[in-house]
Amino acid sequence: MSNPSFIYVLAEDQCQRQFIYRFLAKAGFNSRQMTIEMSPSGQGSAELWVRKNFARQARICRARNARASSGMFVLLDADNKSVQEHLRELDAALIAEDQPKFNSTTDKIARLIPKWSIETWILFLISNGVHTLPLVEDQPYKNSKAAEEWSELIPEASETLFAWTRAAAKIPNNLLDSLRLALQEIPRALPAGK
Repeated sequence: MSNPSFIYVLAEDQCQRQFIYRFLAKAGFNSRQMTIEMSPSGQGSAELWVRKNFARQARICRARNARASSGMFVLLDADNKSVQEHLRELDAALIAEDQPKFNSTTDKIARLIPKWSIETWILFLISNGVHTLPLVEDQPYKNSKAAEEWSELIPEASETLFAWTRAAAKIPNNLLDSLRLALQEIPRALPAGK
């Protein structure tokens, strides 16, 4: 009998939480196979909360992988920083907690960092990369819709992301840079067969 699959998630906000939950459900995970932690609302920087909890969660995931297939997703909106800057900060968080730096070969961790925010990805994904107006990664779209409107778009967006992670996927040439990087990160965190 194979070991069960399990996924840990750290997210900044409800929109990221809904998005990754829908994606993981499409990948075949049920709610008992996921632990999704989200930054507490109204208690300071959500980005800082994710970064501070990253090393703790990575330690748990690394230890669990010794006995059962596990993965981890960490979601951070890049906002006005670069994606690479956030990746370096996540490495620094591991080192500060006396852990090895992120290793793309052995760590089953996907670092999903949309530039500017997850809402940018949602708009891109629901259009399948075809827009009447081009999306610009350095422009915030978060406040262009109410929270309820974003929630309505998430199922379609997460389904498109899942489809683009499949081997025979037809991915648009005009893919957002941060989304292209995410598509390279995702397979690392999904246990075989997902």
